[in-house]
Amino acid sequence: MTHSPRFSVAPMMDWSDTHCRVFHRTMSRRALLYTEMVTTGAIIHGDRQRLLGFDAVEHPVAVQLGGSDPAALAQSARICEAFGYDEINLNCGCPSDRVQNGAFGACLMRAPVLVGDCVAAMKAAVKIPVTVKCRIGVDDQEPREALWALTQSVVDAGVDGLVVHARKAWLQGLSPKENRDIPPLDYDIVHALKRDYPALPIALNGGLQTIEAAMPQLEGLDGVMFGRAAYQNPDILLGVDPLLFGEPAPVADAFAAVEAYIPYVEARLAEGVRLHDMTRHMLGLFTGLPGARAWRRTLATGAPVAGAGIDVIRQALDHVCNPKVSLAFAP
Repeated sequence: MTHSPRFSVAPMMDWSDTHCRVFHRTMSRRALLYTEMVTTGAIIHGDRQRLLGFDAVEHPVAVQLGGSDPAALAQSARICEAFGYDEINLNCGCPSDRVQNGAFGACLMRAPVLVGDCVAAMKAAVKIPVTVKCRIGVDDQEPREALWALTQSVVDAGVDGLVVHARKAWLQGLSPKENRDIPPLDYDIVHALKRDYPALPIALNGGLQTIEAAMPQLEGLDGVMFGRAAYQNPDILLGVDPLLFGEPAPVADAFAAVEAYIPYVEARLAEGVRLHDMTRHMLGLFTGLPGARAWRRTLATGAPVAGAGIDVIRQALDHVCNPKVSLAFAP
């Protein structure tokens, strides 16, 4: 399947692992899913199967790389392509201290020429699309200078798309969590960038909470990327295919999504994966329905227990009131 940048779920450290992506795929065939950021050093020297292995059902799936050495990124990109990923994405937006100490992530906003060199090296190494995820600037940078400079550099290098988190990143004084909320959003500047680079696929990231609220952004841009909203309220994904692609969702509702996920959970349990590693991504389901709190509590307390199995999911599901079933049995 050819992937589309129209809707994607952001790379999120400690969240968007392979179990999360399989679960999200039960609710949307068309969303582009991303891995957590993986550093070039980990890929080149680490356990590649553990870091990069994924289930075929996850396609279309992109891998996000962290690094700033063109040769190491090219080598990592070739490895990722061989694993079967549909896209390589370079992280130019993460503000964490660990990333800054490695001289990559958001601090690359200050090195547009280097970012262009990185993109060019990866483009020369692989046949799949190479994209960049960035901020609108860092610290005291003027966004119309910083963002435009980075964009021109990666366009010259042949980049296939850009995802812009529409906030600055403050590398000193704000934590990574605060950097996701405190710097003000500036959607207008992303639209202005698209007007200046009409041929470049550009997706917007940052602050998007519902598909309906994001749809106006698609009138001028090519795509939207959801992060925490899609993770903490995964029911959102049920609206992606119908609202953004004019296609039915793979399942009827969140209850059906759980049933669709269970065979995967059973297979991984047989391989020794802990139930909690998979069910932690489901806690946000059923928000607003009677029994949602009991659903979360049952999974949170039961799944981490040694030897926990599918029965924990069934018990949790029994707490949630299915409005369709309730209506069917109404007098």
